[in-house]
Amino acid sequence: MTEQATGAHPQPRPRSGGQQSAPESVTGAQSLIRSLEEVGADTVFGIPGGAILPAYDPLMDSVRVRHVLVRHEQGAGHAATGYAQATGRVGVCMATSGPGATNLVTPIADAHMDSVPLVAITGQVASKAIGTDAFQEADIVGITMPITKHNFLVTKAEDIPRVIAQAFHIAATGRPGPVLVDIAKDALQARTIFSWPPTMDLPGYRPVTKPHAKQIREAAKLLTSAKRPVLYVGGGVIKARATAELRILAELTEAPVTTTLMGLGAFPDSHPLHVGMPGMHGSVTAVTALQKADLIVALGARFDDRVTGRLDSFAPHAKIVHADIDPAEIGKNRAADVPIVGDAREVLTDLVQAVRKEHAEGHRGDHTAWWRDLSRWRDTYPLGYDLPEDGSLSPQQVIERIGQLAPEDTIFAAGVGQHQMWAAHFVQYEKPATWLNSGGAGTMGYAVPAAMGAKAGRPDRTVWAIDGDGCFQMTNQELTTCALNNIPIKVAIINNGALGMVRQWQTLFYNQRYSNTVLHSGPGADPAEKSAGTRVPDFVKLAEAMGCYAIRCEDPADLDKVIEEANSVNDRPVVVDFIVHEDAMVWPMVAAGTSNDEVMAARDVRPDFGDNEDD
Repeated sequence: MTEQATGAHPQPRPRSGGQQSAPESVTGAQSLIRSLEEVGADTVFGIPGGAILPAYDPLMDSVRVRHVLVRHEQGAGHAATGYAQATGRVGVCMATSGPGATNLVTPIADAHMDSVPLVAITGQVASKAIGTDAFQEADIVGITMPITKHNFLVTKAEDIPRVIAQAFHIAATGRPGPVLVDIAKDALQARTIFSWPPTMDLPGYRPVTKPHAKQIREAAKLLTSAKRPVLYVGGGVIKARATAELRILAELTEAPVTTTLMGLGAFPDSHPLHVGMPGMHGSVTAVTALQKADLIVALGARFDDRVTGRLDSFAPHAKIVHADIDPAEIGKNRAADVPIVGDAREVLTDLVQAVRKEHAEGHRGDHTAWWRDLSRWRDTYPLGYDLPEDGSLSPQQVIERIGQLAPEDTIFAAGVGQHQMWAAHFVQYEKPATWLNSGGAGTMGYAVPAAMGAKAGRPDRTVWAIDGDGCFQMTNQELTTCALNNIPIKVAIINNGALGMVRQWQTLFYNQRYSNTVLHSGPGADPAEKSAGTRVPDFVKLAEAMGCYAIRCEDPADLDKVIEEANSVNDRPVVVDFIVHEDAMVWPMVAAGTSNDEVMAARDVRPDFGDNEDD
């Protein structure tokens, strides 16, 4: 991964040369806002409160930093993440001390798992009160230490510019991640001298970006001699802005490409070399390609449990080339035969050159038999779904049509659960930074605020949030934020009346005992309530109350008309309540704790690969 994250708008770095600003006397709070302006932050999502309040006064005067007043700190954190994922810039959120700061813990953990560049700024009680259990005090530095890339406690006003510059640098370079800056209230109130740029001194922080030439040569030799290679591509390739280099390598080697949930869009879904997403709910072809590979080249991916299944049975015949910016990931879950530490863009650039040299020397793998197998699996076990026999809406069809009817370059943000997997499968992702989701943490409630952040950062793009009725009820209050701040996102509620993925597990593994998974009086609820037409909550009324344009769709005949209507409204947020069949399931599936060899293409349908393919 490179020193910037994804997208076409790299984050401006702290100035390290050129004309220095004249020193001036300011408060610590003014110094904070000036520092944010200098590092290039243009949007902050937050809520004021006592300890951070001094910062909000100079923020009101800033013409370079826009503040978006959210309705909950969790919304601020996810919005900053969505902003970062969609733009490639560092996302910024702000909260007060105590409960304000602890409400940021979930989005900070989420950003940490998915390597998102984020700076969270929190107020803290006055420095002399720290450790006394003062009103609204919480040790947010201690709380977030395991889930941040780094964090700072600032008790002196003169340290604010240096810490902000360092926080943005750390968040955006190497493996991106969240950085917390906790500032004591008296440091914000004290007077100090502001000058820019500050001295950047980070001993020990030297991310390795240039890969070792010997390791690149070894990887190229394996790649050009393998009979069954697979390029296993993760989100790191998107963060490194290395998608063009990835395509060159794939087409040069003619190796199949599988993109993880976080890597969707790194390689065009429509490309003939793309075999789909791997993992627990990955395509049969992608899951089986990894299992039967003799070489896996992992690029910006981390061999997480959702991809590998039971680790001791994963890809038993494969040698592993593992390239990552973070040396701690290499060998963590699967030993690497060729470890490569470096920026994915530089790794791919060097690997392309090394492969071309191998080709020039006559070393080129023959993948004819491999592609014959892959094509047969792809033809025999394609992604698909059945339409409900009762004539109700299919959730897969809803999501598929949203993708097909969306304007070009639409950004999709998904919550977590069945709708997330269907959105991964049935929307075509051709470009990077068009698919945002919570991959590592699996955070319900992510979609609406993340879509808000993405739209704030990319107002030129259509942004659809694909959400479940369970996820939606966690953070839907941010639709008010969208309505009041001219952030016209579109939200598709895939409303099956239940916690869908949990209900699917109860169907498959708990004898259809649906304990506490029915959410409201929609599908699956009391028949008398359904016939009375009452829904609790009524998402259309709720959305309208928050200033949104709201529609309900229950009839498949109305599907395209409703989606086109939603696409045509761009002056306010749009919410569409899609009432879908309650028994739809996500397939394929590898049950938790089992081997990927036991992938199920559909319920009670286990693929038959034949005996000769284990040779």
